[in-house]
Amino acid sequence: MALPVLLLGVISLIVSLLASWTMIRIAPRLGLIDKPGGRKIHSQPKPLGGGVAIFTALALPMLLGLIALRFFKFAPDSDLVAALIRGARQQSSLALTLIATTAAMHILGLIDDRRALGPWLKLLAQLLAAAALVVPFREVRILTALGAAPSIALTVLWIAAITNAFNFLDNMDGLSAGVAAVCSTAFLVTAISIQQWFVAATLALLLGALLGFLFFNFPPAKIFMGDSGSLVIGFMLGVLTVRTTYLAPGEDFARGWYAVFAPVIVLALPLYDLIVVSIIRLSRGKSPFVGDTNHFSHRLVARGMSRRTAVLCLYLVTAATSIAAILLPHVHTTMAALLIFGQTILVLGLVALLEQHPLPLADDKVTR
Repeated sequence: MALPVLLLGVISLIVSLLASWTMIRIAPRLGLIDKPGGRKIHSQPKPLGGGVAIFTALALPMLLGLIALRFFKFAPDSDLVAALIRGARQQSSLALTLIATTAAMHILGLIDDRRALGPWLKLLAQLLAAAALVVPFREVRILTALGAAPSIALTVLWIAAITNAFNFLDNMDGLSAGVAAVCSTAFLVTAISIQQWFVAATLALLLGALLGFLFFNFPPAKIFMGDSGSLVIGFMLGVLTVRTTYLAPGEDFARGWYAVFAPVIVLALPLYDLIVVSIIRLSRGKSPFVGDTNHFSHRLVARGMSRRTAVLCLYLVTAATSIAAILLPHVHTTMAALLIFGQTILVLGLVALLEQHPLPLADDKVTR
């Protein structure tokens, strides 16, 4: 059953490679250029079309697949493939809405890449896009036992938080896309292991899109994704994390309740960076959406790491928490779950220690 899902990832990878290569050449003609200056760390103008490649590689195969399922009849030899096709047809309305709302995020990012929009306008658009998906689909909600309104509100806020976490993380070559690829891999393995096939197929498409883009974005980057890519990545991961049940087939929620914390553990580093940087900015009387160099990646570079080493360090930290999260839906005792939670806290404690470097002032001069 996993083979057709992985094949989707290969298709997305090929599309992403071709689209990224194309955007490197045509983005300057479209005005999608990120110029150096201010707090930016690159010294030469770079194309910003990577977001277009990521969205195309994600949405195009999904849309074509839905069209094929709608207008063509398939008679697969394998019962597992037949089950995957039936599931895709049942989820077609959700998939189309997901494509539409993700497209809205992509367009919002494209506009912001061309002409910077206000942060509050972007946040409002994120909340509206999330609500447009969460309100009509009960299966894309968390804590439904609380009632419709609280569940919708919490889910919308979660999706917006993850969207902004990966937007904030896009501060160094290959960082946001690479961390997202590690997280997507963890979620993909989990979804396959608990037979969440719609989520697994979508994650495979996302992972392929990220890896194809990373081929050109890993430091030193030839292309950036801009907000048109980071908003798509964060929004898609936010939605898919709430769409997954995280319970193995036949597992009782009362026994396996701790599995619902798997996405928090996988996304521990992006969420940690989002919270810490926001607190620092607010403590200085600044908007949490105003960029600076207080991110974990910047602190590692300030400690003497190269940018590539800092990026790889964040990959490894994310992988460390992700491996534990993959195991979480399959443990059968509360003690085992608590050990996984404790490991995650210890990893974040190590991150906090590594961050103990003098903070930059508002003008990015280092304090003494």
